[in-house]
Amino acid sequence: MLPRLAAEKIKTLRQGFPIVAITGPRQSGKTTLAQACFDGYEYLNLEDLDLREEAENDPRGFLARRKSGFILDEAQRVPALFSYLQGYVDQRREMGQVVLTGSQNFLLLESITQSLAGRVALFELLPLSTAEAAPKLPKDLSLGSLIFQGLYPALYDRPLAAADWHSRYLQTYIERDVRQIKNISNLKTFQRFLKLCAGRIGQLLNTNSLAGDLGVDIKTVQSWLNILEASYIIFRLPPHHQNFRKRLVKQHKLYFTDTGIAASLLGIETPAQLETHFLRGGLFENYVILEFLKQRYNAGRPSNLYFWRDHVGNEVDLLLDQAGTLTPIEIKSGATLSTSLYDSLKRFAHIAGSGAPRGHLIYGGDRSVGRQEGPAHSWRRFKQTDWHQSFSKQPNDP
Repeated sequence: MLPRLAAEKIKTLRQGFPIVAITGPRQSGKTTLAQACFDGYEYLNLEDLDLREEAENDPRGFLARRKSGFILDEAQRVPALFSYLQGYVDQRREMGQVVLTGSQNFLLLESITQSLAGRVALFELLPLSTAEAAPKLPKDLSLGSLIFQGLYPALYDRPLAAADWHSRYLQTYIERDVRQIKNISNLKTFQRFLKLCAGRIGQLLNTNSLAGDLGVDIKTVQSWLNILEASYIIFRLPPHHQNFRKRLVKQHKLYFTDTGIAASLLGIETPAQLETHFLRGGLFENYVILEFLKQRYNAGRPSNLYFWRDHVGNEVDLLLDQAGTLTPIEIKSGATLSTSLYDSLKRFAHIAGSGAPRGHLIYGGDRSVGRQEGPAHSWRRFKQTDWHQSFSKQPNDP
């Protein structure tokens, strides 16, 4: 098992909450992490039909038979159990006695947010960060190989071909998880919808366009987007509301929680195809934003990520909102540095005015360097566990 950066925060949370809930995409390492952080706890998987039937038919008795700490895997399979957990933990008054894991976003399940309010620490675990995978990454790793493979733990624990694993992951997701959330009658149309979403990585989310391409209504598209988000296949990056006296776009941007899954949906079969693919820039942007998102989640914090775009097309790929101070970041997949790569950051600095933090560039080259226009960070910097400190809230240095 590769050590997870989230372990430290989870061990802290268990000291202050009777229940710790770890949610995230299927196969992101939730169960392995829970068992590592809660050694000796009884493990119960509600995918097991007998256990699930026991929990559904006699939830009170099911919990009463648990005499010490336990891990309840795929807890969303029996949502009615959450109401009974309240009385269970209140009676025992012990911290960290129950661990819930699930491959659906508990934040979207009213049963857990209402029944267990104040009693549960919610934690979101995404696939590996580059720093976590670093011990298994070859020294001559190419950017295309990393984006193509993605960062699901299974691909770093076993001798698996990325293309084989991704295709089977998607098949399992559609056949099992989608049906659990909503009974979609036409799975072929839903599969096409997934591929259309992959083709819009890094773009403004236009539900009218998606509906038109699929031949379905907008409500169906919105419902399917919610399904993808609830099961951690996609995430939507919101625009920042601060307009600096400019009219702003209101649509979110669309990204995937793993670039390997996105590449598979795009029909990319080798890392070499990425070198000339029309979405290379979007996939690199997706990869970079994921690293920031994972850093926040691994620290137990909510996302503070946004993008900025006004109505005439001025745009910054990523904004970090740190206590109201906005740090702008431009993301470019090219390996060659040039002054023109900073054009968007210069426009944003002019609009934001004096006092704003200096802009950063993250690019596809191998060297991190300081420049007059602002720091240029190589994507290889993400292999370091402390990379995020370079983007901390800071004054606009000359």
